[in-house]
Amino acid sequence: MTPLDYEYLRKLLRERSGLDLSADKQYLVESRLVPLARRNGLAGIGELVQKVKAGSEALTIDVIEAMTTNETFFFRDKIPFDHLRQAVIPELIQARAAKRSLRIWCAASSTGQEPYSIAMVLKEFATELSGWRVEIIATDISLGVLEKARAGIFSQFEVQRGLPIQLLVRHFRQVGELWQLNADIRAMVQHRQLNLLQDFSHLGTFDLIFCRNVLIYFDQETKLGVFNRLARALEPDGTLALGAAESIVGITEAFKPYPDRRGLYRPNTARDRAGLKLVAAAG
Repeated sequence: MTPLDYEYLRKLLRERSGLDLSADKQYLVESRLVPLARRNGLAGIGELVQKVKAGSEALTIDVIEAMTTNETFFFRDKIPFDHLRQAVIPELIQARAAKRSLRIWCAASSTGQEPYSIAMVLKEFATELSGWRVEIIATDISLGVLEKARAGIFSQFEVQRGLPIQLLVRHFRQVGELWQLNADIRAMVQHRQLNLLQDFSHLGTFDLIFCRNVLIYFDQETKLGVFNRLARALEPDGTLALGAAESIVGITEAFKPYPDRRGLYRPNTARDRAGLKLVAAAG
């Protein structure tokens, strides 16, 4: 792979997926794209780049999917799901009692472990949510991972990562050496393709948004744009959940942290943002 090929791929990935590769990640690109080139009968990355430049949209999508990190597991980081169970859902049930409706968005949902973890938590509130309209929308840029997520079939290794044994017994059935989620949990989640770099206002507004462990791959300008659009997609009293290594600090004033709820944020009102500007000006 030539330096020019690498720079072209860096620019392509940044513009199409938000992935911001540093200058020293050639090894990562080679490890993921050389096998893709071979599967397409190409001699190497140079020839792959030429075909992408020539306008092969199918190959471009394959490149983006190959480079997208899809690391995920059930109840990842645990703490956000403890908050969900102990505080967020009970508070939303109280706040939405009049309209009896709850909308949750899991962005960058990968192979489905995160939205299905949310669904299993909601199942614990089946009595309180009886008769409610409950939606879980799971989106990802990759059609491949969405297809796997819809099937709800996971390996022994995947169900052993973060999934308590009692939930495995309760919500899965064994199919040979694999495990499939029961139909009632799968039916709780709607899977859709979505690129976070594009407008997502058509999804409507949500009471809770999980956007975890994806923005760490974006540059600051891209993060700011996504945060601003997420703020518009969240109800004024809604909650945003970010990954353990992610933060809004120094990026946006659209959100503020929840006290004593690590990783959770709520929208800043116009008054809150005005106050922040006054404090900054006074300083």
